[in-house]
Amino acid sequence: MGESVRSAYILLALLLALSVQPALGSEHSTVIRVGGDDSFPPYEFIDSEGNIAGYNVDMTRAIAEVMGVEVEIVLDSWSTMRRALEEGEVDVLQGMVGTPERELTYSFSAPSTIINYSFFGREGGPQADSLEDIEGRSVAVQYEGLIHDYLRQQDLDIEIVTMPAHSGALRQVASGQSDFALGATLPSLYFSQEHGLSNIRAVWRPIQPQPYGYAVMKGNEELLTLFSEGLAILRNTGKQQEIYDRWMGPLEGSPSDALRYVGLIIAAAVLITLVALGVGAIWIRTLQREVERRTREVREQQQQLIQADKMSSLGTLVSGVAHEINNPSGLILLNLPMLKDAWQDTLSHMDHYYQQRGTFQIAGLDYQRMRAEIPYVLDEMNEGAQRIKRIVNDLRDFARQEDSDTLEAIRLNEVVRTATRLLDVTIRSYTHNYRLHLHPTLPMMMGNAQRIEQVVINLILNACQALPDPDHSVRVETRVDSSNRKIILSVLDDGCGIPDDVLPQLTDPFFTTKREQGGTGLGLSVSAGIIKAYSGAIQFHSKPGKGTRVDVSFPVATPEA
Repeated sequence: MGESVRSAYILLALLLALSVQPALGSEHSTVIRVGGDDSFPPYEFIDSEGNIAGYNVDMTRAIAEVMGVEVEIVLDSWSTMRRALEEGEVDVLQGMVGTPERELTYSFSAPSTIINYSFFGREGGPQADSLEDIEGRSVAVQYEGLIHDYLRQQDLDIEIVTMPAHSGALRQVASGQSDFALGATLPSLYFSQEHGLSNIRAVWRPIQPQPYGYAVMKGNEELLTLFSEGLAILRNTGKQQEIYDRWMGPLEGSPSDALRYVGLIIAAAVLITLVALGVGAIWIRTLQREVERRTREVREQQQQLIQADKMSSLGTLVSGVAHEINNPSGLILLNLPMLKDAWQDTLSHMDHYYQQRGTFQIAGLDYQRMRAEIPYVLDEMNEGAQRIKRIVNDLRDFARQEDSDTLEAIRLNEVVRTATRLLDVTIRSYTHNYRLHLHPTLPMMMGNAQRIEQVVINLILNACQALPDPDHSVRVETRVDSSNRKIILSVLDDGCGIPDDVLPQLTDPFFTTKREQGGTGLGLSVSAGIIKAYSGAIQFHSKPGKGTRVDVSFPVATPEA
């Protein structure tokens, strides 16, 4: 079913593209001029051999190929290309952050990715984790970029130092001429690795991740439609993800020039040990341990920043996809009962016709066969549409799992009883031995009853589905950890258990051991996000063949709360 949906999206996009191209011919030459920043790696830049390269460049070329148009890509400084768009020297910019202020002048496509921004500081230099901390300091930014606009809108006592590119802003900080640089996270990491700026690091993120995509001047939406449809084709065929992984993937775990520099220090230290073997051997071992620790810290920090970028993109895409899928699946669920009623209403007429005239065909098949098959077909269609709806709801829950809810004092025992009542029929279909042990004087906790109920339902369903037969048991209990002022919810089963190598992955998004049974891998990920939002923790204890115990802990509500 996934391939047919994807094919339908591609066919629709191609048809829309064909309808757009004739209109473009009257306004534009056969070659579409596309502009970009010449120093914004890995998105768009001019490499060491003088070639244009980057994620945006490959995306533009791929869109031109699938849409059957010819493009000319021109890169220069960001301020130059922005003026070129406004003066009509280029038709479209292949990468611009969309903001409410900019939407007054430009029109934007759906985002091709999401960009994060970070403050970068110097090792041993001033520290900052709020706007107040940069008062009286100098901040280097790219001229006429999003951050330049952002800082000018703030009422801050700071010196704004403008540079033509992100690279210049980072050099300002590395050389001590400016206190901070504020710019896009990935380009800054990319540049610092390539040019050995080992004394700078990301210290704080001041603004939310921003959508980044194609932009045209207001009134040129027809051209923008062509790029939007091309982007939709690349997204649905997986080509966009392939290009993204090609440019963003190498940043994960790649050694920085700082580490290569440390390696040279180690090599020099080895030479020194030839003179003093005894003392030198101990010193080298100590230095090696320190380098290993620093290497792990640098890689972990880079992976966290890159993973944050990816998850921000995923959240945006999931929200949009869920909305687009809900509309057609809702129509299917609305119309199927009507089709089923229509079939039932026509049966008496067709039976009468069959008795009078004998057998006949429907859709090339014998009537008696179709009479038996169509109810099953309609039921299977309804079940498939319901499954789509469940998966979409899971995706939407995953996309908003970090959202904040209104906190209220709730009784966990009541939430567990409600979840048990809702699952009563399901539980009895899996086990004849379900036990509920609730602490009689359980303290209250702070949270949202509906979201905690979602966690309890997920845990009970997982426990039931792990049972090999109804003779095995599931037990749910609550208790108090007085020493740590926590309340504990435990869900235990004596089912198949979980291998040790799988346990650390249980809350990873889209990881599931039940893919063939229809699992999406979102239940435990969503539950873990909800638990974390209420300052809770989740732990798994399991051995293959010996069952599983899941412990969830929450802080006891304070009298002040």
